[in-house]
Amino acid sequence: MNYNIRGENLDITPALRGYVEKKVGKLERYFDTTPIADVHVNMQVLNNQQAIEVTIPLPQLLLRAEEIHADMYAAIDLVVEKLERQIRKHKTKVNRKFRQEGSLKYMFKNDLEPTEVQEDDDEIEVVRTKRFNLKPMDAEEAILQMDMLGHNFFVFSNAENGDTSVVYRRKDGKYGLIEPEA
Repeated sequence: MNYNIRGENLDITPALRGYVEKKVGKLERYFDTTPIADVHVNMQVLNNQQAIEVTIPLPQLLLRAEEIHADMYAAIDLVVEKLERQIRKHKTKVNRKFRQEGSLKYMFKNDLEPTEVQEDDDEIEVVRTKRFNLKPMDAEEAILQMDMLGHNFFVFSNAENGDTSVVYRRKDGKYGLIEPEA
């Protein structure tokens, strides 16, 4: 795995870099072969809190976790635990749902202990369906509509390109825009 470690308001010391590479590198044990992937790590200092975000794009799977803690080393440990849970959860679901050759099942080692999945987690249940007309608007108008409704996201028809897009409120209070790739 290739590591891309960045720091915002924080100097990445060799000790910090080594700790991240050691901890995230332990995830390799969950795969049959060492995945060829870039590991994107973003560490930052927010007031008295230390934040870390790890993204590992793999073929057919995206692993991503973030954690905020008073201590950066503790935050690294917690984010690696989240990634391990994601891998185990994917492995458990993949073993249940996809038994054919070429599926994600063959990406993971077979000796993983499955996560304890509650009976409620067996089936994903849609409890509510909403239907509405997608009104053409720009991203700014969509953000205003989202704020007016008090939601964290808003789906709209982008007036600029005609695609269905989503605006959302980020944890830092700013806004994001999701657009389909051409």
